[in-house]
Amino acid sequence: MPSRGNIYPEVRVRSPREQTWLVFKRNMLAMIGLWGLGLLALLTLLAPWLAPYAANEQFTHLLLMPPSWADEGNVDFFLGTDDLGRDMLSRLIFGARLTFGNGVLAVLVALVVGGAIGIIGGMSKGFKASILNHLLDTLLSIPSLLLAIIFVAILGPGLFNTLIAITLALTPQFTRAIYNAVSDEMQKEYLTALRLDGGTRWDMLRYGVLPNLSDTIISQTTRGLSSAILDITAVGFLGLGAQSPRPEWGTMLADAIELVFLAPWTVALPGLAILLSVLVINMVGEGLRQAINEVMD
Repeated sequence: MPSRGNIYPEVRVRSPREQTWLVFKRNMLAMIGLWGLGLLALLTLLAPWLAPYAANEQFTHLLLMPPSWADEGNVDFFLGTDDLGRDMLSRLIFGARLTFGNGVLAVLVALVVGGAIGIIGGMSKGFKASILNHLLDTLLSIPSLLLAIIFVAILGPGLFNTLIAITLALTPQFTRAIYNAVSDEMQKEYLTALRLDGGTRWDMLRYGVLPNLSDTIISQTTRGLSSAILDITAVGFLGLGAQSPRPEWGTMLADAIELVFLAPWTVALPGLAILLSVLVINMVGEGLRQAINEVMD
């Protein structure tokens, strides 16, 4: 007698990653933030090809020209020019590379270094864990911006030194977040069972700890990236970061602060770029956290 086979249709089970993406897509604000983040990444990577002019190209006969929608504006300079006749749109696009791009780089380095220290500390006990705890408490008692300014004061002004300083200031935050997450995970029963079953520390790390750190890493990375952008611009605004004529957003803001009443667009545009960058990063981070929590629940 021929087999009737399986009468039930096969149901494809989505992976946790696919479920997270489906939940994330339903969040309109998160998707807007994702598109904004993609635009920032595009500007960072393709700035020389997207900017209509070079960042420091001067049009001395068109000083302080307002944006193109104003009565005195020019369509060739969509966002107007500054006090030296440089195109504001071009400088903002190149500034994305210096502000957002360097912020991403600082966060990635801090994540790798701080994550490694946090994992080692979280899987350790006794004297080593105690020393790490006290050291982190001391460093985290100092605001990251103040810590970055201290490092820049020691290393000297400049964008590269600012990048080093902000990476050093962010590393304790990643270390603390991942240390706490690993410590909590190590107390769970399934890892105790794995240890009693003869599992090595590498087995516990690979099969137990690392798969459960995604929420912590996403949360701390988005928070760290927002903090890095604000710190880079703040240090630049204070004259300790990127130096003129480099089009870093904080430096642009500092250079134009005296023109706030005469040419308000030269101040408003860099400030708006900073605000929107931090906003879209936080929107994506919050959307991912909500999606992960919903899938895990």
